[in-house]
Amino acid sequence: MLPETTPEDDGTTAPPTPDRPPAARVTLRADLRAALVDASAAVVLTAAVFVFFWARMESGESATVAVMPFMDDPRTYWMYLLSQAFGWSGLLWAWGTVMLGLLLSGPRPARLPVSRQVLERWHRTTSLTTMALMFAHALMFSAELVRYEDQVGWAERLWVGFADAFVPGWYDSGTGRIAIPLGQGALYLAIPLGLLFYVRHRIGANAWRRLHRFVIVVYVLSVWHTLLYGTNVWYGEWPRTVLWLLQLPVAVMLLLRLLRPARRAERLGAPGRCQGGSLPGWGLRAAGRVAAAAVVIGLLAVVASGHDGGRDRLTEPPVSSPHAPETE
Repeated sequence: MLPETTPEDDGTTAPPTPDRPPAARVTLRADLRAALVDASAAVVLTAAVFVFFWARMESGESATVAVMPFMDDPRTYWMYLLSQAFGWSGLLWAWGTVMLGLLLSGPRPARLPVSRQVLERWHRTTSLTTMALMFAHALMFSAELVRYEDQVGWAERLWVGFADAFVPGWYDSGTGRIAIPLGQGALYLAIPLGLLFYVRHRIGANAWRRLHRFVIVVYVLSVWHTLLYGTNVWYGEWPRTVLWLLQLPVAVMLLLRLLRPARRAERLGAPGRCQGGSLPGWGLRAAGRVAAAAVVIGLLAVVASGHDGGRDRLTEPPVSSPHAPETE
C-alpha cells in the first residue's frame, strides 16, 4: 500500500518493453482479476483463523471469552468470530502490502527473488485484498450487532448495527469508544488512498505520490485498533508480544526508505542545498527520519522490557457485556 516507484516517478524515462508494459495499461479491472488468487488465499487463511478461534472457544481457552464471558458460545457468536478472523487476515495482508511498498520505494536491492514488475503487481493486488478484508471485518461486526440487538424492531436493529460499525463516534461502550473510530479511520483512508493509483494520471503523479504516503497512517491506525480492541491480544502474553515484534521490520524498512530514498528529490543532503527543496521541507524530512529512528528504538524497548500495554488476566472475569442492547 506504499507507492512503488515507476520510471515516471523517479525522474527518469524508460520506454515500454515486453516485460514492462506502459503504466497506463495498469487498470483496476486487470488488477482485480489478478487479485483473485491473492484473495482466495486470504479467504482460506480467514477460514483457518475462524476454525482456530472456534476451537479455542469450545475448549475454554479463548481470550475473547476471558474478556467477555457471556460470549462463551461459538454457535451463537459465530459472526463475531468471523469478524475477528477477517480482522486478523486483514492486518496480516496490510503488513505484507506495506512491506512490499517499502521494498519498492526504498533502497533497491541488487537482486530480487522475482522481477520488479511482479513485486509491483503483488503490491497492488495485496492492497486490494486488504481493503476487502477490512470491509468484511467491519461488515461482520455490524451483522453481529444486528443479531445482538434483538429487543427492538428490524429497522432500528439495522440502523444500530450500521451506525456502531461504520459511523465514527457512534459506538459508546468501553474501549470501543476509541478503538472503533481508529479502525473506521483506517478503513475510510485505505479505500481512497489505495484506489488513487488508478487515476494518478488524472490528478498528477506528484499529487498521487504525496497522498499515497499517508497509507502508512492506515497501517498505524489498524495496529493501534488491534492493540486496543483485539481481545486475542488484550492480555500481556506472547500473542501481544508477537504483534509488537511484527512491527519491527516495518519500522526498520521505513527508516531505511527515509534514509536512502529511491528518488533523488527526497534525499536529505545539506540544509538549504537539497535539490528543489526549501529549508522547511528539509526540516520536515529530517524530522521524519528522527521519528522513524525513535519508533525503532521504542519498539525494541517495548519488546525487551515487556511493557507492551497488555492487561493482566482478571482472577474473576467481568460478567457484563460491553454494549448494552438497545430497548424500545
